Amino acid sequence: MHLETSNLYKHFATRQGQLLVLKDINLHVETGEFVCAVGASGSGKTTLLRLIAGLDTPTSGKITVDGKLVLGPGADRGMVFQSYTLYPWMSVAKNVGFGLKLQGVAKPQRAKRVAEYLEVVGLSQFAKAYPRELSGGMKQRVAIARALASRPKILLMDEPFGALDVQTKETMQEFLLDLWRRTGTSILMITHDVEEAIFLSQRIYVLTSRPGAIQREILIDLPTERTYSIKRQPQFQDYRDEIMSLLRSKPTVEVGQNLN
Repeated sequence: MHLETSNLYKHFATRQGQLLVLKDINLHVETGEFVCAVGASGSGKTTLLRLIAGLDTPTSGKITVDGKLVLGPGADRGMVFQSYTLYPWMSVAKNVGFGLKLQGVAKPQRAKRVAEYLEVVGLSQFAKAYPRELSGGMKQRVAIARALASRPKILLMDEPFGALDVQTKETMQEFLLDLWRRTGTSILMITHDVEEAIFLSQRIYVLTSRPGAIQREILIDLPTERTYSIKRQPQFQDYRDEIMSLLRSKPTVEVGQNLN
């Protein structure tokens, strides 16, 4: 799997004229990679993910998945939002299987796939429960299972843990890292949380604030097996300090540079 954005620009029309939100975005995600894009509010992170998901169209530039031009939503891209976007009148199992039903997957195959992914996210015993009966972390697991059930080539995540309390957020980060290792799913996640990005990803794109442009691409050279103790290591803190410095500075666009 190869996701690529090339010379991506996005303008929005306002009363004052055209507002440039994203400027010349060039990024890629390879098969099995976990990549984060980090930036402050106003950096266009969510807009970028919506463009890749096919929920909006770029002003110029292109987005491809395995060389195929993205022209709208598709089963090759699964999306997980910050809000859980679950249907409250549907059980957990029906929420997970909803996308498969829309795709015309036969009921027996759908049930098998739903059971498989509820097992993956550790919620098999809650298949008949309703969203109101679940904690925030459990709801987000359901949303992830629903996105994975369609077996996308890449999972797109829009600050998926932003609405959770600190303890639940840390638990979900560890869960996601373990899920990524077990499934080999390619992931592109946007976040404003620098430590979250470093803890989870293999590479980080640092975005400037309005207009959003890639200020730097940073390779995260940390062990694949990560626990929270890694945050105490000097190398982790070096990454954090470097990225925070970039986010606070007047942006100078530099692409493809790694932090040593």
